Amino acid sequence: MNRLRLIKLAALLGMIGPVLFAVVVTGLTFAEADFMRSIGWDPFGNVLDWPSGLALGPYGWLMTVTFFVCGALMAFFAYGLKLALQEKLATTLMMLAGFALMGLVFTSDPTLRSTPKTWHGFLHDAFFAVLGFILMPGMLLLGRAFQRNAQWKDLSMYTWGTLALVIPTFWLKGPAFYAFLLAILVWSEVLAFRLRSTQ
Repeated sequence: MNRLRLIKLAALLGMIGPVLFAVVVTGLTFAEADFMRSIGWDPFGNVLDWPSGLALGPYGWLMTVTFFVCGALMAFFAYGLKLALQEKLATTLMMLAGFALMGLVFTSDPTLRSTPKTWHGFLHDAFFAVLGFILMPGMLLLGRAFQRNAQWKDLSMYTWGTLALVIPTFWLKGPAFYAFLLAILVWSEVLAFRLRSTQ
């Protein structure tokens, strides 16, 4: 497959990933609402274990598969950005963030529990932390790469503005995490559409 086709494919997968994640998380949140409340989740207060806790519910396998698939789509999309922008560092960090998202397939532990932490719960939390520590520098550097490219320059400030929202909301346990997830999904979708239109 030549470079142009790879970029087009990456753009398509980049558009599918955020929509898929949003649909699955939203659907499971409604389908497993009673279960999520039983482990301490409050949609308007304490959002403990959301969305990772959805993988613990009766349809949890769907959330686990979604983490893996969306992480893979994110990594391939970042590869497409690498080909289009001819930039290595920022896009490599974005690829690694996709791999970290795939790592969330290890089932989390409920925050409110009477049992010791499990090995898979530890790995889940570790990959979640890695995702944050990689994604944020990647966005910072990607904004700089956009600034140097005429076709992407207008997305530079948007990327940095999204990052300014993402930094605090990623670490907060509460409704602010909804803002983090929405901002990242929308930003990813915007980038995917731009990648498609520039080739």
